[in-house]
Amino acid sequence: MIVTVPTTPFAGQKPGTSGLRKKVKVFAQANYAENFIQSVFDVVRPEPGAILVIGGDGRYHNRTVIQQAIRIAAANGYGRVLVGKGGILSTPAASHVIRKYGASGGLVLSASHNPGGPDEDFGIKYNIANGGPAPEGITDAIYARTQGIDRWLTVETPDVDLDAIGETAVGTMTVAVIDPVADYADLMETLFDFAAIRQAVADGLTATFDAMSAVTGPYAIEILEKRLGFPAGTVRNGIPLEDFGGHHPDPNMVHAKELFDTMFGPDAPDFGAASDGDGDRNLIVGKARFVTPSDSLAMLAANAHLAPGYAAGLKGIARSMPTSAAADRVAQALGIPLYETPTGWKFFGNLLDAGMATICGEESAGTGSDHVREKDGLWAVLLWLNILAVRKISVDALAREHWALYGRNYYARHDYEALPTEAADALMSELSASLSTLPGKAFGPLTVAVADSFSYLDPVDGSTSANQGLRVLFEGGSRIVFRLSGTGTEGATLRVYLERFEPAGGELDRETPDMLSDLIAAADAIAGIVRHTGRNEPSVIT
Repeated sequence: MIVTVPTTPFAGQKPGTSGLRKKVKVFAQANYAENFIQSVFDVVRPEPGAILVIGGDGRYHNRTVIQQAIRIAAANGYGRVLVGKGGILSTPAASHVIRKYGASGGLVLSASHNPGGPDEDFGIKYNIANGGPAPEGITDAIYARTQGIDRWLTVETPDVDLDAIGETAVGTMTVAVIDPVADYADLMETLFDFAAIRQAVADGLTATFDAMSAVTGPYAIEILEKRLGFPAGTVRNGIPLEDFGGHHPDPNMVHAKELFDTMFGPDAPDFGAASDGDGDRNLIVGKARFVTPSDSLAMLAANAHLAPGYAAGLKGIARSMPTSAAADRVAQALGIPLYETPTGWKFFGNLLDAGMATICGEESAGTGSDHVREKDGLWAVLLWLNILAVRKISVDALAREHWALYGRNYYARHDYEALPTEAADALMSELSASLSTLPGKAFGPLTVAVADSFSYLDPVDGSTSANQGLRVLFEGGSRIVFRLSGTGTEGATLRVYLERFEPAGGELDRETPDMLSDLIAAADAIAGIVRHTGRNEPSVIT
């Protein structure tokens, strides 16, 4: 029997680039999660009997919201729910399950790389039938519905046992608890040359993978250790924990310090990698060689043909606007299109669905391809391993070879986290107003060529996305991008992207901070970062 529960709206339930993210204590309020989930279903209006996928990264409050979502789904006419055992599904695995089983969509419960625990972060994102994040038209409609919602629907039923694979009836709906790893691992085996990687392991290739006590642990153990033959213990922090072991599950030089210490130490293995809370980001490190996400995208694209799934070549490469132009040079050399999109994986979905792009990437450690409609951390790790195995080359040697051919884009992102929203908005407003006055001005040795606010015209559906970041481009190819992030849960995060291009034959093996020092000074002079924020240095440098 369907139960109607009266409710009133909550302010601020606007999904960001990756869904609705707030503190657990916000989501734990009576009616809060229920209002949002019901608003999703009111907007997407599932056909009777439709399939819904539910899963998350295992963080605190995951199981509670899954039980709520199952009951609400049953009351809203879904015929079947597929949920990962233990409530676990990595974001790319959820995308694959949606696509494989013809689901109408899915709820991905995660706050990605943000910390977890009773006092930390939680999130809900709706993915559509292609497996990708809902486009802005849908998320805007969901937000509008949250502002006027007056009831949510449920059924009275006991909790589903999420730890037992099998089927359970919830009202007239069937809930199937599925193996969260098997479908995804099987897909990876169709894309990559597992035999070549296994042989490289037998020949002595060594690796370490830090799952950061997050969702990719079970996936990495199954694929790296059981299917590819890396020894037990190759995967560290492989058990998903509700609080990620008290750590911040963001694969960068700050939060994956243990991995960096290993890879820059005397006994470093050949290859090091990590993924984040929900499994969609990646970190790549060779012996004493960190590969930036922007460079990783370019290097993977240049060598993707070595993997069986990409042997026919790439249809195109897509990157987010703040991501460095390293991939642009690969696309030019391959004679294929390069698409520059706003930040947010949903913008790649149209290109992938239309067959216009094969590989996509963001500077924020997200890389993926047309195998799913999300970025995919383990996919990137496996493509790297495939390339190293076939080429019989080290990460450092491959990077040097790439830069010698294409030149090097020295690159860094400076994050100023948890800023007062008013201060961040004032900085961006003042900078936006000054853009027209910047061309021709000199900041140290740098002269501004162009300054603008990035706008994107989608080549597939003709939609326009404006105000996607402020760009300052200098003569000679260097640039600075300023953007407020929508992935945090409190305050504002100012992201400053710094890029200097050094052509082939130039200084290709210098320290990145040294090569970016003029741009760092220019960024403060142009935007007044210290003046507006009171911060003398960023919270995180990536």
